[in-house]
Amino acid sequence: MSELKQVFIPDGLAGLRVDAGLSKALGLSRTTITDLIELGSVSSEGKLLGKSDRLVAGTIVEVLIVEKKDRLLIQADQVPDFKVIFQDEHLIVVDKPAGVAAHPSVGWDGPTVPGALLGLGIQLSTSGAQERQGIVQRLDVGTSGLMVLAKSELAYSRLKQAFRDRTVHKVYHALVQGHPDPSSGTFDAPIARHPKSEFKFQVHPDGKPSVTHYETVEAFRSASLLEIILETGRTHQIRVHFSAFRHPLAGDTMYGADPTLAKKLRLEHQWLHAVRLSFEHPISGENVAFTSEYPQELSEVLDLLRG
Repeated sequence: MSELKQVFIPDGLAGLRVDAGLSKALGLSRTTITDLIELGSVSSEGKLLGKSDRLVAGTIVEVLIVEKKDRLLIQADQVPDFKVIFQDEHLIVVDKPAGVAAHPSVGWDGPTVPGALLGLGIQLSTSGAQERQGIVQRLDVGTSGLMVLAKSELAYSRLKQAFRDRTVHKVYHALVQGHPDPSSGTFDAPIARHPKSEFKFQVHPDGKPSVTHYETVEAFRSASLLEIILETGRTHQIRVHFSAFRHPLAGDTMYGADPTLAKKLRLEHQWLHAVRLSFEHPISGENVAFTSEYPQELSEVLDLLRG
């Protein structure tokens, strides 16, 4: 279901970018407005508006509000490897396949975790920005494995705080190029957004503190399988740290991986899997722990290397 809203632009909104101004006028997040703009749902005087266009006083902007459910809804069978590991009335833990986004975002028209859950009839908490309701952690599109989401408002609040307090234990396995020396250790290097790419990050002295612990599990001729524990949870943290120290994740050509090796291993994204997740249940206080097996595509890469 959708609803057409007509927004009269007063002097107070004149000159603002369309996304910023309409966010204030309608009480929606800026990301939601941008999403609607990308869908061609925002116009004025018969002309579609872009997010960086400026609002003009005295004009009327028409916004076709497309409900979240309609924007997210996908059929569960479109994500056949998507699994619900655990759920109760407060939270849900899923095993996310690669190729599924943690939440909707501008420019992404593929499957999302909230969309897959909606297709299964599972509702999340309404806390958080509209596109990220119930989202307390994120995994990159190309990363598979365990992810927890909130179903109740209290669980959302407490899980968000647990991630801020770094009391959630997250363990990943990653296949990196070469052999890190030493074979186990810690990267303590701040991460900031890349100045030349909107979707990339880099190690930078002015970035946010970022700490990654690693240990080699198995060494191959041209790569190493590592177990990684994150102290912090920065965007692309594992990928950025190992790229900066010249051991990019196999298949991660965005961060400098060898495309020839990626093709040889039949990898179309980084080899990175969230294998273990444990935390204190936000309501009962019980310690809960979950594990995830490698998906077939990642296991086959290891078989190729061992062969």
